[in-house]
Amino acid sequence: MTNDPPETATARFSPWRLLPLAVIAVGLVAFFAFGMDAYMSFEALRDRREVLLEWKTEHHGLAVFYFIGIYVLITAISVPGAVWLTIAGGFLFGVVECTTLVVIGATLGALAVFLAARYAIGDYLHAKAGPAMRRMEEGFQENALSYLLVLRLVPLFPFWLVNLVPAFLGVPIRTFAIGTFFGIIPGSFVFAGVGNGLGAVIDGGGMPDLSIIFEPEILFPIIGLAVLALVPVAYKKLKAQKA
Repeated sequence: MTNDPPETATARFSPWRLLPLAVIAVGLVAFFAFGMDAYMSFEALRDRREVLLEWKTEHHGLAVFYFIGIYVLITAISVPGAVWLTIAGGFLFGVVECTTLVVIGATLGALAVFLAARYAIGDYLHAKAGPAMRRMEEGFQENALSYLLVLRLVPLFPFWLVNLVPAFLGVPIRTFAIGTFFGIIPGSFVFAGVGNGLGAVIDGGGMPDLSIIFEPEILFPIIGLAVLALVPVAYKKLKAQKA
Protein backbone atom coordinates (compact mmCIF):
# COMPACT_ATOMS: atom_id res chain seq x y z
CA MET A 1 0.00 0.00 0.00
CA THR A 2 1.33 3.45 -0.90
CA ASN A 3 0.60 6.75 0.71
CA ASP A 4 -0.95 9.34 -1.58
CA PRO A 5 0.47 12.87 -1.62
CA PRO A 6 -1.51 15.25 0.61
CA GLU A 7 -2.89 17.21 -2.34
CA THR A 8 -4.13 14.06 -4.09
CA ALA A 9 -5.80 12.83 -0.93
CA THR A 10 -7.44 16.20 -0.39
CA ALA A 11 -8.62 16.36 -3.99
CA ARG A 12 -10.56 13.13 -3.68
CA PHE A 13 -14.24 13.77 -3.57
CA SER A 14 -16.70 11.86 -1.42
CA PRO A 15 -20.43 12.19 -2.08
CA TRP A 16 -21.03 11.91 1.67
CA ARG A 17 -19.46 15.32 2.12
CA LEU A 18 -22.38 16.80 0.20
CA LEU A 19 -24.77 15.75 2.95
CA PRO A 20 -24.82 19.16 4.74
CA LEU A 21 -25.60 20.99 1.50
CA ALA A 22 -28.19 18.33 0.63
CA VAL A 23 -29.92 18.94 3.97
CA ILE A 24 -29.99 22.67 3.23
CA ALA A 25 -31.42 22.04 -0.26
CA VAL A 26 -34.10 19.71 1.12
CA GLY A 27 -35.00 22.28 3.74
CA LEU A 28 -35.41 24.96 1.06
CA VAL A 29 -37.59 22.73 -1.10
CA ALA A 30 -39.70 21.70 1.90
CA PHE A 31 -40.16 25.35 2.88
CA PHE A 32 -41.89 26.11 -0.41
CA ALA A 33 -43.56 22.71 -0.75
CA PHE A 34 -45.40 23.20 2.55
CA GLY A 35 -46.38 26.75 1.65
CA MET A 36 -44.32 28.39 4.39
CA ASP A 37 -43.42 31.22 2.02
CA ALA A 38 -46.99 32.52 2.49
CA TYR A 39 -45.96 33.65 5.99
CA MET A 40 -43.08 35.73 4.62
CA SER A 41 -45.26 38.56 3.43
CA PHE A 42 -46.84 41.84 4.46
CA GLU A 43 -50.33 40.34 4.27
CA ALA A 44 -49.47 37.56 6.72
CA LEU A 45 -48.06 40.06 9.20
CA ARG A 46 -50.99 42.44 8.77
CA ASP A 47 -53.60 39.73 9.33
CA ARG A 48 -51.89 38.28 12.42
CA ARG A 49 -50.47 41.38 14.06
CA GLU A 50 -52.79 41.42 17.08
CA VAL A 51 -52.23 37.72 17.81
CA LEU A 52 -48.47 38.13 17.45
CA LEU A 53 -48.32 41.19 19.68
CA GLU A 54 -50.42 39.55 22.37
CA TRP A 55 -48.35 36.35 22.35
CA LYS A 56 -45.07 38.29 22.38
CA THR A 57 -46.26 40.37 25.35
CA GLU A 58 -47.22 37.27 27.34
CA HIS A 59 -44.15 35.20 26.37
CA HIS A 60 -41.38 37.68 25.61
CA GLY A 61 -38.46 35.34 26.39
CA LEU A 62 -39.92 32.54 24.32
CA ALA A 63 -40.68 34.96 21.50
CA VAL A 64 -37.02 36.04 21.44
CA PHE A 65 -35.87 32.42 21.38
CA TYR A 66 -38.26 31.49 18.55
CA PHE A 67 -37.41 34.59 16.53
CA ILE A 68 -33.68 33.92 16.61
CA GLY A 69 -34.24 30.22 15.85
CA ILE A 70 -36.48 31.00 12.87
CA TYR A 71 -34.01 33.56 11.57
CA VAL A 72 -31.15 31.06 11.83
CA LEU A 73 -33.20 28.46 9.94
CA ILE A 74 -34.40 30.88 7.25
CA THR A 75 -30.86 32.12 6.67
CA ALA A 76 -29.34 28.64 6.75
CA ILE A 77 -31.65 27.28 4.05
CA SER A 78 -31.26 30.53 2.07
CA VAL A 79 -34.93 31.49 1.86
CA PRO A 80 -35.41 34.74 -0.11
CA GLY A 81 -37.43 37.53 1.42
CA ALA A 82 -36.00 37.43 4.95
CA VAL A 83 -36.50 41.19 4.99
CA TRP A 84 -40.13 40.55 5.99
CA LEU A 85 -38.93 38.65 9.03
CA THR A 86 -36.79 41.64 9.97
CA ILE A 87 -39.78 43.94 9.53
CA ALA A 88 -41.88 41.62 11.69
CA GLY A 89 -39.17 41.73 14.32
CA GLY A 90 -39.14 45.53 14.28
CA PHE A 91 -42.89 45.51 14.73
CA LEU A 92 -42.75 43.08 17.67
CA PHE A 93 -39.55 44.03 19.48
CA GLY A 94 -38.69 47.59 18.48
CA VAL A 95 -35.69 48.82 16.52
CA VAL A 96 -32.78 48.15 18.86
CA GLU A 97 -33.87 44.74 20.15
CA CYS A 98 -34.91 43.57 16.70
CA THR A 99 -31.59 44.64 15.17
CA THR A 100 -29.73 42.72 17.87
CA LEU A 101 -31.81 39.57 17.35
CA VAL A 102 -31.58 39.73 13.56
CA VAL A 103 -27.81 40.19 13.59
CA ILE A 104 -27.38 37.21 15.92
CA GLY A 105 -29.75 34.97 13.97
CA ALA A 106 -28.50 35.93 10.52
CA THR A 107 -24.84 35.55 11.52
CA LEU A 108 -25.44 32.07 12.97
CA GLY A 109 -27.43 31.02 9.90
CA ALA A 110 -24.76 32.38 7.55
CA LEU A 111 -22.10 30.50 9.51
CA ALA A 112 -24.09 27.28 9.08
CA VAL A 113 -24.09 27.70 5.27
CA PHE A 114 -20.44 28.75 5.26
CA LEU A 115 -19.33 25.69 7.24
CA ALA A 116 -21.53 23.32 5.24
CA ALA A 117 -20.08 24.59 1.96
CA ARG A 118 -16.51 24.44 3.22
CA TYR A 119 -16.95 20.90 4.53
CA ALA A 120 -18.73 19.72 1.38
CA ILE A 121 -16.51 20.95 -1.43
CA GLY A 122 -14.23 23.71 -0.11
CA ASP A 123 -11.14 21.53 0.26
CA TYR A 124 -11.82 19.77 -3.03
CA LEU A 125 -12.09 23.05 -4.97
CA HIS A 126 -8.99 24.36 -3.24
CA ALA A 127 -6.99 21.31 -4.31
CA LYS A 128 -8.28 21.57 -7.89
CA ALA A 129 -7.82 25.34 -8.18
CA GLY A 130 -5.61 26.63 -10.97
CA PRO A 131 -3.17 29.56 -10.79
CA ALA A 132 -5.87 32.17 -11.51
CA MET A 133 -8.09 30.82 -8.73
CA ARG A 134 -5.13 30.74 -6.35
CA ARG A 135 -4.29 34.39 -7.06
CA MET A 136 -7.89 35.43 -6.49
CA GLU A 137 -7.95 33.42 -3.28
CA GLU A 138 -4.76 35.03 -2.02
CA GLY A 139 -6.01 38.52 -2.88
CA PHE A 140 -9.35 37.94 -1.15
CA GLN A 141 -7.77 36.39 1.93
CA GLU A 142 -5.31 39.27 2.30
CA ASN A 143 -8.17 41.75 2.68
CA ALA A 144 -11.00 39.36 3.57
CA LEU A 145 -12.54 41.43 6.35
CA SER A 146 -12.66 44.60 4.27
CA TYR A 147 -14.21 42.84 1.28
CA LEU A 148 -16.75 41.02 3.44
CA LEU A 149 -17.81 44.24 5.13
CA VAL A 150 -18.38 45.86 1.73
CA LEU A 151 -20.37 42.89 0.43
CA ARG A 152 -22.53 42.87 3.56
CA LEU A 153 -23.03 46.63 3.74
CA VAL A 154 -23.89 47.09 0.07
CA PRO A 155 -25.97 44.16 -1.26
CA LEU A 156 -24.20 43.87 -4.62
CA PHE A 157 -24.76 40.10 -4.53
CA PRO A 158 -27.43 37.88 -2.90
CA PHE A 159 -26.89 37.15 0.80
CA TRP A 160 -26.67 33.39 0.17
CA LEU A 161 -23.93 33.84 -2.44
CA VAL A 162 -21.81 35.88 -0.04
CA ASN A 163 -22.19 33.00 2.41
CA LEU A 164 -20.80 30.50 -0.09
CA VAL A 165 -17.96 32.22 -1.94
CA PRO A 166 -15.79 32.98 1.15
CA ALA A 167 -16.04 29.29 2.08
CA PHE A 168 -14.49 28.37 -1.27
CA LEU A 169 -11.79 31.04 -0.98
CA GLY A 170 -10.50 29.83 2.36
CA VAL A 171 -11.64 32.79 4.47
CA PRO A 172 -11.11 32.08 8.20
CA ILE A 173 -14.27 31.36 10.18
CA ARG A 174 -13.59 34.19 12.62
CA THR A 175 -13.14 36.73 9.81
CA PHE A 176 -16.34 35.58 8.13
CA ALA A 177 -18.30 35.82 11.39
CA ILE A 178 -16.99 39.30 12.24
CA GLY A 179 -17.54 40.64 8.72
CA THR A 180 -21.09 39.27 8.63
CA PHE A 181 -22.01 40.41 12.14
CA PHE A 182 -20.95 44.03 11.72
CA GLY A 183 -21.71 44.29 8.02
CA ILE A 184 -25.42 43.53 8.35
CA ILE A 185 -26.08 45.89 11.26
CA PRO A 186 -26.95 49.03 9.19
CA GLY A 187 -29.39 47.28 6.85
CA SER A 188 -30.99 45.39 9.71
CA PHE A 189 -31.43 48.64 11.63
CA VAL A 190 -33.13 50.32 8.67
CA PHE A 191 -35.68 47.53 8.09
CA ALA A 192 -36.26 47.12 11.82
CA GLY A 193 -37.19 50.79 11.78
CA VAL A 194 -39.64 50.11 8.95
CA GLY A 195 -41.21 47.38 11.06
CA ASN A 196 -41.36 49.59 14.12
CA GLY A 197 -43.66 51.96 12.26
CA LEU A 198 -45.71 49.21 10.66
CA GLY A 199 -48.71 49.64 12.94
CA ALA A 200 -49.35 53.16 11.66
CA VAL A 201 -48.87 52.01 8.06
CA ILE A 202 -51.41 49.20 8.48
CA ASP A 203 -53.90 51.49 10.19
CA GLY A 204 -53.55 53.92 7.28
CA GLY A 205 -54.19 51.15 4.76
CA GLY A 206 -50.75 51.50 3.22
CA MET A 207 -47.76 49.30 2.45
CA PRO A 208 -44.29 49.53 3.99
CA ASP A 209 -41.76 51.22 1.72
CA LEU A 210 -38.95 48.71 1.19
CA SER A 211 -37.17 51.11 -1.16
CA ILE A 212 -36.30 53.27 1.82
CA ILE A 213 -32.86 51.65 1.85
CA PHE A 214 -32.16 53.49 -1.43
CA GLU A 215 -33.08 56.92 -0.06
CA PRO A 216 -30.00 59.18 -0.26
CA GLU A 217 -30.00 59.96 3.47
CA ILE A 218 -29.78 56.23 4.21
CA LEU A 219 -27.87 54.85 1.22
CA PHE A 220 -25.06 57.42 1.22
CA PRO A 221 -23.99 56.77 4.84
CA ILE A 222 -23.99 53.02 4.15
CA ILE A 223 -21.86 53.55 1.04
CA GLY A 224 -19.62 55.77 3.15
CA LEU A 225 -19.12 52.90 5.60
CA ALA A 226 -18.29 50.59 2.69
CA VAL A 227 -15.70 53.04 1.38
CA LEU A 228 -14.25 53.31 4.88
CA ALA A 229 -13.97 49.51 5.01
CA LEU A 230 -11.83 49.65 1.85
CA VAL A 231 -9.32 52.12 3.33
CA PRO A 232 -7.05 49.31 4.66
CA VAL A 233 -7.01 47.74 1.17
CA ALA A 234 -6.00 51.04 -0.45
CA TYR A 235 -3.36 51.62 2.22
CA LYS A 236 -1.80 48.21 1.64
CA LYS A 237 -1.67 48.77 -2.10
CA LEU A 238 -0.06 52.21 -1.71
CA LYS A 239 2.45 50.83 0.76
CA ALA A 240 3.31 47.98 -1.62
CA GLN A 241 3.87 50.42 -4.49
CA LYS A 242 6.27 52.53 -2.42
CA ALA A 243 8.21 49.51 -1.19
